[in-house]
Amino acid sequence: MQARRLSRELALLSMSQLPTQTQNIENKTLEDMVLASVRSLQEEVKEMLSTAGVELMRSQEKLLASELRTADIESARSMVQEAINLIETSINRVGVALDFPELIQVSRQADMREYAVSILKTIHLHRSEIDEMLNNCLDGWQINRLPHIDQGLLRIATAEIKHLDVPPQVAISEAVELAKRYSTEDGYRFINGVLRSIATLIKKQREMDMSF
Repeated sequence: MQARRLSRELALLSMSQLPTQTQNIENKTLEDMVLASVRSLQEEVKEMLSTAGVELMRSQEKLLASELRTADIESARSMVQEAINLIETSINRVGVALDFPELIQVSRQADMREYAVSILKTIHLHRSEIDEMLNNCLDGWQINRLPHIDQGLLRIATAEIKHLDVPPQVAISEAVELAKRYSTEDGYRFINGVLRSIATLIKKQREMDMSF
């Protein structure tokens, strides 16, 4: 179970840094995937800290330009709180980047790499189908408009349920746990709801296929 969980995390974090061609994915070593994951976390931290800096500057400008109006003070306070939240998340991401290589070292590395590659290959091969299913369950949203972490979590769980014979309750539970670790405060609830709809959709499709 631990190896599979780390495989999902490895696939999620390395997804944006690895090539999409199936053969190139197969040729990637575990070290390549860990490095890609750490780089992805580094980029996310840089972006968060940059956004936090902008929010702090905006709040300072609003306070300096205001005449101590309550609305301006509350707006500035909200900006500062958002910056603090981003900085806290960035610190957590740095911690993950430091811990992740050590977790890999103590795990069943061959099994973990194999399953992470299997996830990435499945998403690549069935990307159009997976995204179409997700768009049908997003109630007016499009998968490409979601945060990258949420996109990755939804695609991984859908690939597992549809193509990798993972029981829906397992795929959903694992995605929710990763969402609590990497998504926004309410992201895991959103992930849970969408994936429950996906599981229902896949079940109906399979029942229809069996009826023919």
